Amino acid sequence: MQYKEEVVAQKAAQPLDESGFIQGFNKRLILKGGMWLGLLTIASVAIVFFYSHTDDTIKALSSLKLKYIALCLGMVFIDLMLGSWRNHIFIRQLKPELSHWVSFKANVANMFMGAVTPFHSGAGPGQLYVYNRYGVKVLDGFIVSLINMGATLLFMPLAGLFAIWAMNNQLDSGLIPALLKYGFTVFSIFLCVFLLAFWKPLWIGAGLLRLVKIIGGMWPAKKVKLLKWADTSYGKILNYQQICKKLLAEHPWLFPLSLLITTLLYLNKYCMQYIILLGLGIRVDILEVISIQVLIQFMIYFAPSPGGSGFAEAGIAVLFSKLVPSAVLPVFTLLQRSFLLLCPALIGAYVILNLLKTHTMKVSAERSQDTNKK
Repeated sequence: MQYKEEVVAQKAAQPLDESGFIQGFNKRLILKGGMWLGLLTIASVAIVFFYSHTDDTIKALSSLKLKYIALCLGMVFIDLMLGSWRNHIFIRQLKPELSHWVSFKANVANMFMGAVTPFHSGAGPGQLYVYNRYGVKVLDGFIVSLINMGATLLFMPLAGLFAIWAMNNQLDSGLIPALLKYGFTVFSIFLCVFLLAFWKPLWIGAGLLRLVKIIGGMWPAKKVKLLKWADTSYGKILNYQQICKKLLAEHPWLFPLSLLITTLLYLNKYCMQYIILLGLGIRVDILEVISIQVLIQFMIYFAPSPGGSGFAEAGIAVLFSKLVPSAVLPVFTLLQRSFLLLCPALIGAYVILNLLKTHTMKVSAERSQDTNKK
């Protein structure tokens, strides 16, 4: 037992390579992801339009009520504010002088990078990059991201189960049950890893070392590099656990507040579909609309395409087809994806590209000064 405590202390004391979290974060990767997001979304909406449009489709678009569109834009703003506050309640405990505006930028960067990368994998690095540019330690930003991820991992499966119960026997398509199984599997795996990293970091460390030894046996040339990675990752997990425990012990209300903000955040997203339908002149049961959107959001959160493109449009076409006339479905799909994904992503793209440009100019200027001194 004493030996284990010494190992924990040694690992936790190891310095962290802060650049490791944002390695490979570059303009080319962002533009490539943005291109794929645009192409897949346009192609998916075009397919829905091709199979569903009639002369009434143009009529539905022209009769769109602008007051509901304005209301949706207001809900997009609420979405961005709730997402930024979910981060800021934690980050202000770690860096009190940081303004909420920085957390707003970090949140839209998170949404943009999540939208342009498969499996939502770029969301965390995007948020960390923004915070790091404003002086937040990568480990501190990482802790905030993981705690909020924990709130999402708890909320989404519970919301998914509620939606399945509310929709009863309406999930009869072969595609939807398959996507639901995928969603529950991925969320369960991530939740287990998250809980183990918090309560049993030694298990995670031992598991990493064992996995690396197995892979190293099959790939001897990479064994030393893999062992170094496992050792560094283990140290980061221990750092995360210790700081996270301290933060939550000193402020026990933070995680429940994060869970509450997460619930309000997603309810706002879900209700937006109902407002879009009202704008298109369609009156439906709000609970049914929310249940359908819960399932779509749940299924595409870890989809293998950027922003869940293709999967989201297919889910909308299948699940909303019973509520939305086929002529209106392409317009609804376009509006839904625009408000939930494309608008926040465009704001995030502006923030990220601006910071990258400033950072590049700063690095170039510093290199020029070093060259002149020599």
